[in-house]
Amino acid sequence: MEIILVLHNIRSCYNVGAILRTAEGMGVKRVVLSGYTPRVHDVNLLPHLRAKLDREIHKTALGAEELVDIYSSGDIFADLADWREQGWQIVGLENNIQNERLAKLNEQGLKEKFSDKIVLILGEEVEGIPDSLYEIIDLFIEIPMKGRKESFNVSVAAGIAMFVLGQLTPISEAPPKSKK
Repeated sequence: MEIILVLHNIRSCYNVGAILRTAEGMGVKRVVLSGYTPRVHDVNLLPHLRAKLDREIHKTALGAEELVDIYSSGDIFADLADWREQGWQIVGLENNIQNERLAKLNEQGLKEKFSDKIVLILGEEVEGIPDSLYEIIDLFIEIPMKGRKESFNVSVAAGIAMFVLGQLTPISEAPPKSKK
């Protein structure tokens, strides 16, 4: 399974870094930053602000920001439409929604709901994926909660989702690690 991971309107640099680190470890080849998600090496920022964001993202990414293909989307709607035309399935990671396109990550027959190429969208830490993207999404997935909290931290949820999806069909192999 190939995964493009979209981080849309993620507020925390630390969450961005943690997700980049997990994505690299899971073999995700491309991470897309959209909306107001903090960017790594953002040339549109003043140097001191760019350096601050890079430092904060690096604290949790620990170098993964240099290993993952990171793309900054200027128009996520156009990008999602392009990916769909190229055969990618658009999947949103959400919780606490009522939608006929919702599947729980622990349900029977989950594998049959996915194509071999998915774009997995993660939304803002509190509000989730904005309603404006709902029409574009083919399938929503939800991580069932057993405790009293309503949700996981977005970086934890991303890791759980990538792991479960990787178990359905192994995520494309990462290159072998160099022996130093």
